[in-house]
Amino acid sequence: MPVKGLPPNANLDHLKYQAKDLLKAHAARDPQVAQRIREFHPKFEKSTDNQIFKAKLRLSDAQLAIARERGFASWTRLKRHIEKPTPADNLQVKHHERIEDPTFRSAVDLLDAGDVEGLRKHLKKHPDLVKQHVMFEGGNYFRNPTLLEFSAENPIRHGKLPANIVEVVKVILEAGAKNNKAAMNETLGLVCSGRVPRECGVQVLMIELLCSYGADSNSGIGPALPHGEFEAVAALIRNGARVNLAVAATLGRVEDARRALASASAEDRLRALAMAAQFGRTDIVRLLLDAGENPNRYNPTGNHSHSTPLHQAAVAGHFDTVRLFVERGARLDLKDAWFDGTPRGWAEYAGHKEIAEYLREREK
Repeated sequence: MPVKGLPPNANLDHLKYQAKDLLKAHAARDPQVAQRIREFHPKFEKSTDNQIFKAKLRLSDAQLAIARERGFASWTRLKRHIEKPTPADNLQVKHHERIEDPTFRSAVDLLDAGDVEGLRKHLKKHPDLVKQHVMFEGGNYFRNPTLLEFSAENPIRHGKLPANIVEVVKVILEAGAKNNKAAMNETLGLVCSGRVPRECGVQVLMIELLCSYGADSNSGIGPALPHGEFEAVAALIRNGARVNLAVAATLGRVEDARRALASASAEDRLRALAMAAQFGRTDIVRLLLDAGENPNRYNPTGNHSHSTPLHQAAVAGHFDTVRLFVERGARLDLKDAWFDGTPRGWAEYAGHKEIAEYLREREK
């Protein structure tokens, strides 16, 4: 679910009122609020709606959820950001311009310039740089990156990558980043879900390089699928990634989905339903619904979790999939947790008039 970035003149009292409103909606058993709590309160990450509604939610719990929904690790950090901002807190500035450590900033500048020799010398002079993290708050991801993660250009900072980015990445890996598997896996996910590496023609090359150094190909699948980065998915599979239920659902591989279904976890099934809905894999949606999947759950974290499968099918224009969901009892009144829109509203926004009219008729 996207975080709700703070406005330029954020007001702490207003955010406190939002926390109190969250408590009221929790008491009213609002399923949209249950999804927000599940997404943004770590204690409830694996909880069902009923478990969340039965829990005694305190004001501090609501404030934590609000803080994390705004991209901050805690209410305390959100409060500091508002009351005592630093240059690094300016969310309107590109990430590399918010780096306060001049040595780290120089490394990023050399990376962005494609200066292989300059970067190699800089890292030799400052060998601990490849282990260092910088902290960014107020965003949905890229909150604690290493230097290696800047190579993915995701989030977008310049809209392009140097032509020799693969060589640049290799320099960083050889300087010691190859010993940090978590950073390699995170970078792989950023590469696989980012449009800039693909548009620059280096996405597959970067995937192959990272995997050759030990990045887990399976770590890139989750980020790639909801972004429809099918070339990345294919490259990951060539490098050993598993064709699990979610992958089969995204690619429309019915027999693979059928085989994977029996051993799939509840979360895997929900993720597969989200992916099949998003890409209009109607046969797989039917397979999952026949197996007992509930069409009226919000999508899982990392898969447009502010919406339901029906929202995704409607906004993407998959009429057959929409019709199947409606026939199988999908609720038409559930609103997404970001824009507060129904599936019909999403179809109207996307210009799918036939789907919008169909849903309007079923709402009567």
